[in-house]
Amino acid sequence: MLNKRFITFEGGEGSGKSTQIKILKNRLSKRHKVIITREPGGTKEAELIRNLLVKGKSNKWSGTTEVLLNFTARKDHVDKIILPSLKKNMWVLCDRFFDSTLAYQGYGRNVSEDLIKNLNRSLINNLKPKITFLFDIDPKVGLKRSKKRNNNELRYENMPLSYHKKIRNAYLDIAKKNKKRIKIIDASIDEDSISEIIWSFVQKELT
Repeated sequence: MLNKRFITFEGGEGSGKSTQIKILKNRLSKRHKVIITREPGGTKEAELIRNLLVKGKSNKWSGTTEVLLNFTARKDHVDKIILPSLKKNMWVLCDRFFDSTLAYQGYGRNVSEDLIKNLNRSLINNLKPKITFLFDIDPKVGLKRSKKRNNNELRYENMPLSYHKKIRNAYLDIAKKNKKRIKIIDASIDEDSISEIIWSFVQKELT
């Protein structure tokens, strides 16, 4: 199930997704109703699950447990926020979605890709964004950025650099398999250039 008003932003830690989501929202809001949301999270209940995932010791959950927690939060998020907003003809800009689970837990922690895809199919009816912007950045640079901010959600940042390198390669492989949907953005270039690249893709969906 694909919806052209559903756009997701993906990438490693500190890649600049959040900044660009806000810029795109400001541009789209001049003509359309727009909502920004995030995963894990988005609803009051899903935010509680987010806290379990992004805080605490890096080894406290197995990869499979992380998948199940993510999908519990995602189911609530899709049912209460994403689908109702799309039905109201709103644009939904989401910071992370299904691709994050595939990269971080599937590739990153060796959880069965079939399990992840089956959960996606059975729980959220294979809901997919029309466009996914993948912010590609050197993990060393991204982690430095993320740890610099006033950030108390550092569970993933505290995982080994080798894990984050694995995530970067995972995202690039996922993008290669989904060339039509996923647009790779060089997150090392300046903020204004990135926002113009994003806008050039989104404008095509406005016609």
